[in-house]
Amino acid sequence: MAKRRGQLTDRQRERARRLRLEEQARRARAQAALKAQRERQRAERAAAQKAAATERERKRLYVEGRKAEAAEMTADVAETIKTLDSVLIAGIGQRISVTFSSLRRTYDAPPFDPGGLDQPDPRPSWAQFAPRPPGMLRRLLGGDARYEQKEAEQRRLYEQACAEYDIRDAERHRRLDERYRAHQQRIAQEKAQVDRHNREIDEFERAVRAGEPEPVAQYFTMGLDASVYPDDFPHQTRAIYRPEARELVVDYELPPLKIVPTVRGYKHVQTRDEMDAIPASKKEIDARYARLIAQVAVRTLHEIFTADPAELVTVATFKGRVSVKDKATGLPERPYLIDVSAERELFSTFVLADLDPVYTLKKLNALVSPHPYDLEAVRPVVDFEALLAQYKFVEGIDAVAGLDSRRDLLGLTPAEFEHFVRQLFEAMGMKSWVTQASRDDGVDAVAINEDPMFGGLCIIQAKRYSKAVGIEAVRALAGVMEDKRATKGILVTTSWVGTDSRDFAARHGRMRIIECEELKYLCREHLDLDVLISLPKAPPKRS
Repeated sequence: MAKRRGQLTDRQRERARRLRLEEQARRARAQAALKAQRERQRAERAAAQKAAATERERKRLYVEGRKAEAAEMTADVAETIKTLDSVLIAGIGQRISVTFSSLRRTYDAPPFDPGGLDQPDPRPSWAQFAPRPPGMLRRLLGGDARYEQKEAEQRRLYEQACAEYDIRDAERHRRLDERYRAHQQRIAQEKAQVDRHNREIDEFERAVRAGEPEPVAQYFTMGLDASVYPDDFPHQTRAIYRPEARELVVDYELPPLKIVPTVRGYKHVQTRDEMDAIPASKKEIDARYARLIAQVAVRTLHEIFTADPAELVTVATFKGRVSVKDKATGLPERPYLIDVSAERELFSTFVLADLDPVYTLKKLNALVSPHPYDLEAVRPVVDFEALLAQYKFVEGIDAVAGLDSRRDLLGLTPAEFEHFVRQLFEAMGMKSWVTQASRDDGVDAVAINEDPMFGGLCIIQAKRYSKAVGIEAVRALAGVMEDKRATKGILVTTSWVGTDSRDFAARHGRMRIIECEELKYLCREHLDLDVLISLPKAPPKRS
């Protein structure tokens, strides 16, 4: 009995031990699972943190990249603006690319290429054909006879090969000679072309230096077209040379307003991830365009005088216009925005690197559009197209061609009227004209003429009036004559002067007054123009 109880106790102990071991194993598994879960959670948290950091870095780098892109776009705009603002300065430092020397060509004859024909093939040798002599044993067995027969056969083949070689070599020499003659002929033709071209350039240079109108105009057109401007600038230039006045008239295509940037720069808006333009003000855009076309005008005048091979040009006239479409009709039009003339002597005194081109045009008494950005045109006295027609078909005549037959002279601006009077006196024989912007003593403009036809130095004053010109203007002209020591003074007016003015001029003895009716007569006589002067009331009749 005791033994049985002991066995039962042992079984219970064993069972309890197994249960303990199973529980320990279960707990170990649970702990391992919990540990694995915690490791997994820690890994997930670490991965999430790393992903978040990577995303933050990606976003930071993206934002920095967009900001850098905005900075680059802004720098591009700034570079464009800098380029446009320095068009004149860039032109001053630019070398003249078109010269007579640059137009001439040189010829370097290419070396003769024989094409391998100068290398003959090896001539056949008897050693290649000669049979091997028989040995002692073959000789004893009758080999000599067979050798002599073989040698005769090989000799025949050798001589045939030599003959064929001579034919091929003669053909090679013929082809080599033919190739050389073709080479020499090509050299002669190409050199003749170069020589002919250079003779044409020599003749062109002679014609230009002789002052022949068309060659001179062509030479300057080539030089102006070769002038390097920023991208998107038009390169359309036409020129006329008027030898009597030693004047070069240039019709120039100005850049359009759209070439000026409408923005100052760009900024990146992070909340919208967009590039916002920083707009430039209309005032800023308009001022930059006005300054740009003024730079082009002054630079072109500089290039004309600089490129002049024999100082053929005493006066350079720049007519700048722009190609646009009429907003009202949609039709193309080309309004003039600038019309300016400059004398070499005066222009050579300008320090181009330091001047303001807008004020330079004012000093040169230019016709400049008051609102070039709105394409408000000026009315040049000389229209280039009409001048071109006049110049082609009327030999030796230099006349105003751009006025309508009944244009009202009172519709001209004071500056336009001064230009008109200048053209009139040039048509009457004036050779030298210098305009000085002045408001001293009531003088609108002072012109100096040194043509002996007018008796020496002549002062001309232009008055576009609709009422009587007072005696003060006549006295002012007398004062300018005294200051300039002029031998003659002329007052030109669209209206009339009073009796006191006429008496003053008569007493002075060296003054002449041209009133409205005489002015119209001179326009018909010298310009073939029937102009209108719409005075509010008729001039008083002279007794």
